[in-house]
Amino acid sequence: MKIVGIAACTSGIAHTYIAKEKLVTAAKELGHEAHIETQGTIGTEDALTKAEIEAADVVIIAADIKIGGRERFKDKKVVEVPTSMVIKAPKKLLQTIEQKLNN
Repeated sequence: MKIVGIAACTSGIAHTYIAKEKLVTAAKELGHEAHIETQGTIGTEDALTKAEIEAADVVIIAADIKIGGRERFKDKKVVEVPTSMVIKAPKKLLQTIEQKLNN
């Protein structure tokens, strides 16, 4: 499964980067590919490319705030969750998404 996403928390610091790392690590461990953009107080980092978005099977928005650039995902399956869910159970989240995509 190819995953793209955005991580963003209220302060744009700790939870943003923790959520990104947890998603990328869990995806790799489950045999998936993940590219996660961060949005925070210092702006956007690791911005998703058009090619990454087009190739993606699903978009995960792990955010506690309003994110920018949502229109890029208009024809994609989008899953929105709080950063806390990604931090606590990233593998479970990815496994649930995978099951729903395969049904």
